[in-house]
Amino acid sequence: MTTSSRPRTSTPDAAAAGTWQLGDRTVNRIGLGAMRLPGMPWDTTPRDRDASIAVLRRAVELGVNHIDTASYYFTPTRSANELISTALQPYPDDLVITTKVGQPRSRDGEREPMGRPDQLRSQVEENIRQLGRDHLDVVNLRWGLGMAGEGRKADSVAEHFGALAELREAGLIRHLGISNILPEQLTEALTIAPVVCVQNQYGLTNRADDALVTMCGELGVAFVPFFAVGAAVQGASPVASPDETGEAEIAAVAAAHGATPAQVRLAWTLHRGSHVLAIPGTGSAVHLEENVATGALRLTDDELALLDGITG
Repeated sequence: MTTSSRPRTSTPDAAAAGTWQLGDRTVNRIGLGAMRLPGMPWDTTPRDRDASIAVLRRAVELGVNHIDTASYYFTPTRSANELISTALQPYPDDLVITTKVGQPRSRDGEREPMGRPDQLRSQVEENIRQLGRDHLDVVNLRWGLGMAGEGRKADSVAEHFGALAELREAGLIRHLGISNILPEQLTEALTIAPVVCVQNQYGLTNRADDALVTMCGELGVAFVPFFAVGAAVQGASPVASPDETGEAEIAAVAAAHGATPAQVRLAWTLHRGSHVLAIPGTGSAVHLEENVATGALRLTDDELALLDGITG
């Protein structure tokens, strides 16, 4: 499968949001987060495997060429990496698969302690094996569990990031990123190796990282927000639902465009800068198409000012 083989579709293509360079790879700014594909920990029934495979294939048809995953995205009967491998091999030439390592999960789904630097190679190799690749396009060092600036580990990332830099030199990784970090940790990582992306929790009503978004733009580093629309997850249940702050303003903007509130939230995130990449996660083909269509949603200056005035 190659990009030229994609069928025409009435749904706007992911390229409508524009593109960004992840190192030497060009990606459309709307991608797909794979976390929900195998099902979430609190789901009482497994997500339909064929439906998840169909979502992945539809995403590629719609021009999505950036998929975010991890070997620890799994349920007892489903694995995000296995679904990606099954659905998309042979992989499109332009597809960039980003994964993350750091704090793994045990077989029963429990978070394990942060891996030592010398354990990161086995995590990288496990992602390679599951995805059926000979190397990984982008690997994020996932640092700690704290969300939105609260409870993040503020200690040095040098030893762990340095270990990944060595794997990059060895050819197992093409590009490096870093996730769930503070600005000073990005600065530290950049002294060790190039950083192509930062992946933190961020969204319209969760803006603790406004300054970091700006910093990444100035440095030419992609900022990739997770949970920009939906709930955060920790353990076996959601720990935060979409914030109701600004609900009336968001609904008004959505009505003006015939869009959904989720699309407005996503569009606002993309308007934060050309370096901001979206990876909304979904296991629904309908929601996938809505997410991709958001790339063509253009908010007016007045609408952006209204939304900017919302404080989470």
